[in-house]
Amino acid sequence: MNALRLDAAIIDLDGTMVDTLGDFVVALNAMLADLALPAVERHFVEQTVGKGSEHLIRRTLAHAGAAPERFDTAFARYQHHYLAINGRHSELYPGVVEGLRQLQAAGLKLACLTNKPNAFARPLLAAKGIEQFFSFVFGGDAFAAKKPDPLPLLKTCEALGTAPGRTLMVGDSSNDAEAAHAAGCPLVLVSYGYNHGQPVRELRAEAHVDRLDALDLAALRRHL
Repeated sequence: MNALRLDAAIIDLDGTMVDTLGDFVVALNAMLADLALPAVERHFVEQTVGKGSEHLIRRTLAHAGAAPERFDTAFARYQHHYLAINGRHSELYPGVVEGLRQLQAAGLKLACLTNKPNAFARPLLAAKGIEQFFSFVFGGDAFAAKKPDPLPLLKTCEALGTAPGRTLMVGDSSNDAEAAHAAGCPLVLVSYGYNHGQPVRELRAEAHVDRLDALDLAALRRHL
């Protein structure tokens, strides 16, 4: 790879740009109340999010002692509640807007790639005032597989018109790390995300940063 060249960046959403745990907790507990099931705690949600809504709902039902057959009803109620509160209990992480501006100023095309359904992702980006930074937004239902499968990254690179080796992946979890390594994308991980309750600095990456605007592209290019 040409160490002086990065053409684009693919950036995760939940846990990377926006702290959405509050939204998840509120929507899940409203869903559980509809089903006459016990509420979940924030800690459980923090360790469970990241692999898509279907996984989250199935894990939540199991945690609450509910039969798997209740999934369809639970998922419909979850979507109803999440769409109603999307973004109200979440906030941008410090340095995100500044970091996105820096990446754009460096000439990188940007795409948001998340396991969150597209119907949730786009309104959230708009509500937080960062939708305009992205040429493409792909949710977890955009492709035949979700991260950690590399397919979403490869498809996003196709949309951007960039080679994976010249397309930076920025995320917060093992899902992002596994997908990036398999796709051949260089990887930067933020230190403050969810990562299923595990230390993110234990994951292999080109760099770990405490804020998105602390990402040093010059140093990263030298490393690559």
